[in-house]
Amino acid sequence: MSAYLPTKALLLAVQSDPAPAIAILRKLNPEMVCFFLEESCKHVVESDIHPALSQMPQRWDWILTADSKNLPTCHKTLAQALSPLLSQWNVTSGELTIDLSGASPAMASAMTLVGFPFSTQACLDPGIPFNVETTESSPQQDTSENPWDEEAPRFRQDACHAFNQGWLEASAHTFRLLEHRVSGGSKPLYRALADVALGYGLWEQFQYRPAWDKLKSSIKALELASVWGGPPGMDHVINSLKNNLRFLESIVLDPKDIKRSLALDLLAWAKRREDRGREVEMATRVLFRALEAAAQYELFQHYQLKSWDISIEQLPTDMQENCRTCYLNEIDGKYRLPLLAQFEALARLDNPMGLRFKTEWSKMKSLFDAADHAILGYGFESLKAERFHQLFELALKLTSIPTSDLPVFPTLKL
Repeated sequence: MSAYLPTKALLLAVQSDPAPAIAILRKLNPEMVCFFLEESCKHVVESDIHPALSQMPQRWDWILTADSKNLPTCHKTLAQALSPLLSQWNVTSGELTIDLSGASPAMASAMTLVGFPFSTQACLDPGIPFNVETTESSPQQDTSENPWDEEAPRFRQDACHAFNQGWLEASAHTFRLLEHRVSGGSKPLYRALADVALGYGLWEQFQYRPAWDKLKSSIKALELASVWGGPPGMDHVINSLKNNLRFLESIVLDPKDIKRSLALDLLAWAKRREDRGREVEMATRVLFRALEAAAQYELFQHYQLKSWDISIEQLPTDMQENCRTCYLNEIDGKYRLPLLAQFEALARLDNPMGLRFKTEWSKMKSLFDAADHAILGYGFESLKAERFHQLFELALKLTSIPTSDLPVFPTLKL
């Protein structure tokens, strides 16, 4: 029984001997064929190969090299012509088979280098005893393997690195490419890892319900895939995913209008962005939102106050007139307390978080001013990373949230 897989497109080399090409074409019966050859060998395709086939490919073409013995020439020719041809044929990653049986060393090297990203099967039938009366060479001579099975760990490391750097779309893309390129037994693993990256990408966009759904299904898939093996470190990754899933559940399944978990997630989001050495200003703005979410939770949890729809009578007496004159939204007629007013209300209500904010205000003011003067405030100065660190530590102190409560994305080391 042949070891070869069903073939959509075939790239094969042709020199003076037509036998290897005829044998592999009869064996694979591809839908599309690209011959790689010199101009002087075109007659081999037209006069010897085509007449010997009982069924012609649906589409065929050739790529001509000026010198089949010269590697740079072969490589340049293929690099320029193969990708546009496959695109024209709608051949996607993993749908190309490469046959090296009739190739010179230079041709074989070029075909492997250029065709590798598109292929999942490289074939070689050395010394095929071809007989035009037979339809295929003897099965014991089949030499076929998927080069991506051996290369997958290297590309998996690239995908893991992208994930750990927060490049989640790139990570998902690489895992998805591996899914399409590796052999069947490994496909579920890479499909699940791609879904993991997509799930965390949704989480980064605060799409909690879709992220929760995606991670739930991907964890089950990873557990099934790990039963049949898998890279070292999978158990640790699955445990981390389950911890994160429980955190997402605390947001998705909490029926309350205002959730403490949201403040935790915003703090963690800001910390991830700054830890990766980028988006300091965006991280700072999200840090302010985390402070507001924590204040909103305190106001609602203990005093049934919604900061975006305040009932003036619920406020301390000495805040009511200021709220009436300053915080009316003329569009919807509701009273909305901004961030500082929320903490002022908490302080006047003798709430511990509000009292801590009042005590730390002298430190907070300079940090608030620095953020306001930054590019994403209303100024023209870049915000320094140390300002974020100072504000982050104060935010943890004000909210009494330990860093151990913050969700931590897993580090993929597979």
